[in-house]
Amino acid sequence: MGDDPNRVADHRPLILDSTDPEDARILAGLRADPHIEFLDLRASLHVEYERMVAAPDIAEGPEADRWIYYPWRATVVGLPGPRTFRMIRLDRNRNKLTRAEQDRLAGQTIGIIGQSAGHAIAHLLALEGVCGELRLADLDEIELSNLNRVAGTLFDVGVNKAVVTARRIAELDPYLPVQVFESGVDENSVDEFLAGLAIVVEECDSLDMKLVVREAAARHRVPVLMETSDRGLLDVERFDLEPQRPAFHGLLGDVRAQDLRGLTSREKAPFVVKLLGAAGLSPRLGASLVEVGETVTSWPQLAEDVTLGAASVVAAVRRIGLGWKLDSGRVRVDVEQHLDELADPPPNDEPVWAEATPEAVAGPVGSVLACAQRAPSGGNMQPWSLRAAASDIFIELAPEHSTAMDIGYRGSAVALGAAVYNARVAAAAHGILGPHEFIEGAPGSGLLVARLRLGNDRSAEMATDYPAVLRRETNRRVGTGARLADGVLDALAETAESAGAHVRAVVDRRGIEEAAHLLSDSDRIRYLTPRLYEEMLAEVRWPDDDPETGIDARSLELTDDEWAAFEITTRADVMAQLRSWSGGSALGKYTGDRVRSSSAILAVTFEATDPRLTDYAEGGAAVARVWVQAERLGLCVQPISPVYLYARRPAELAAISPDFTDTLASLQGRFLDLLEVPEHETMALVLRLSYASAATVRSRRRPVLGVDTSS
Repeated sequence: MGDDPNRVADHRPLILDSTDPEDARILAGLRADPHIEFLDLRASLHVEYERMVAAPDIAEGPEADRWIYYPWRATVVGLPGPRTFRMIRLDRNRNKLTRAEQDRLAGQTIGIIGQSAGHAIAHLLALEGVCGELRLADLDEIELSNLNRVAGTLFDVGVNKAVVTARRIAELDPYLPVQVFESGVDENSVDEFLAGLAIVVEECDSLDMKLVVREAAARHRVPVLMETSDRGLLDVERFDLEPQRPAFHGLLGDVRAQDLRGLTSREKAPFVVKLLGAAGLSPRLGASLVEVGETVTSWPQLAEDVTLGAASVVAAVRRIGLGWKLDSGRVRVDVEQHLDELADPPPNDEPVWAEATPEAVAGPVGSVLACAQRAPSGGNMQPWSLRAAASDIFIELAPEHSTAMDIGYRGSAVALGAAVYNARVAAAAHGILGPHEFIEGAPGSGLLVARLRLGNDRSAEMATDYPAVLRRETNRRVGTGARLADGVLDALAETAESAGAHVRAVVDRRGIEEAAHLLSDSDRIRYLTPRLYEEMLAEVRWPDDDPETGIDARSLELTDDEWAAFEITTRADVMAQLRSWSGGSALGKYTGDRVRSSSAILAVTFEATDPRLTDYAEGGAAVARVWVQAERLGLCVQPISPVYLYARRPAELAAISPDFTDTLASLQGRFLDLLEVPEHETMALVLRLSYASAATVRSRRRPVLGVDTSS
């Protein structure tokens, strides 16, 4: 750099590059001075950088390291280069401010006139990193009475206020440029001060200079912010958007700066009252204004008011810098008023769940219908209607219970097929089993009806499943991760084959881990796609909800930390924020953790190159049989529905989640490859199999002809 360390500005550090010959000479001289202390922070800060999560590659190596000489401290500090330094220092801003937002704000030059209240504002702007350069002005020196609100020290008494602010900022971030106007700002220098500013913060004491600044700001089209340090009064004047806007919102009428020049404090008082509004002053400030010059030297300011004001100014700077909505006007952020409104928060009462009241079963036909209603379905929406005639039972697909993931009612058809299997099992157990058929409506109508004729068959093989079908449950508990017992997978495959279907499974730890990644990524998309997210939350049932459809919240088997996360994810505004960041990598953690605890991930498939709803229904019957057999073999079963489960072409994926079409196509392909599903087979449902303790509760069902609806 070639600067003489003895001639460095008294508010700016000297930034030295040890590879530069002239800087190396200066460093050597500083090292030779026994009064100069050296503090090397580079190693510890690089360790801190390595600990950062998702730290970007900023392509800045050791060659960017610098030595920072603070003459007023007689100290030289070793630091990483400016990009690394900024990345580490502002890392904890994420995600209140994204990196892109931080970079945008770093392009702003902010000016602060007046360094009593302005000191806190300037320091907070630098602390938060919402500016790329600061311009500070004040002609006064620090007095002891200023240290009630200026965060200086006794060593600053007698030092120019703007210099004190600049030094404090330099000790926070030596790379942040700070320009100081030690003579303050007047009508002759105001244009120079405002040139190139994004925002000016006006905190000076002189009433005529307040108007001078606003008149110049209107010419330069620079917005003005002012915080009055009483009851949180913040003024915003968007001269960048409204250059013809009257100063001070027109509160002073046509008064110009020259009209206030040379007035005594008493003569200015009417203008101050007009400006601040007598009714809006806190009682203590209002009373103090009466006493100024009599019992108090000047109007009082508390550090807490100044600090609060700094926070509101910085928030306004951030809004302007990011192009967010911020109109001209006035607002109060009144802490005292809010403290007067203190109240107990609502209690975190545990939900009170009513016990289900069993209802009497109305004969064999009622038992068949009740058993059909016990079948599994996506979100426990029971997408069917049941009707008994003289010699038939009809189970009809009900489109009103469909969801976005139920493409072409394929998932509903799978559920209907499971309901038909349940009904046939119950009919066999009661000796009224007859033949059945699936009747699909006109092409594209999406309608499917199953007709079960009542007969006198007592199929012992089917009747054997009756108690198991009634006990069947979804178990979302975390499993032990133990390997499947010998012969289990073969037994499940045999069960599927007997129903005209197949099972495709992964049982090795590497495959299960890959499935966990793929299925959790799918869940993330479900959270971040508004319609899918709304439908997912609508499935969960609480004590005050209709308990006869949907998923009982207790059956989610959430741990305490998962409950906390779940409460946050039920906020649509949080999901919208994550969506705007393309974030939410942890949203699939619930599914990922459970898949990792599994003993197998299994898909029940059926052969069909262009499957109809009847094919999906037959697949659903096979799912029901495999599920019952898995539980009979000591396994817990949880259905998992990836977003792409029933999509067969890209247009269907686009209809489900337009923003994630390509990602879903990739996930679908990788999942099918992982399970080695042949192209001529179609998935009916994916099941997670695990060894775990019993489920806490089973979700209820809609009543059918007065039968017991608990399950």
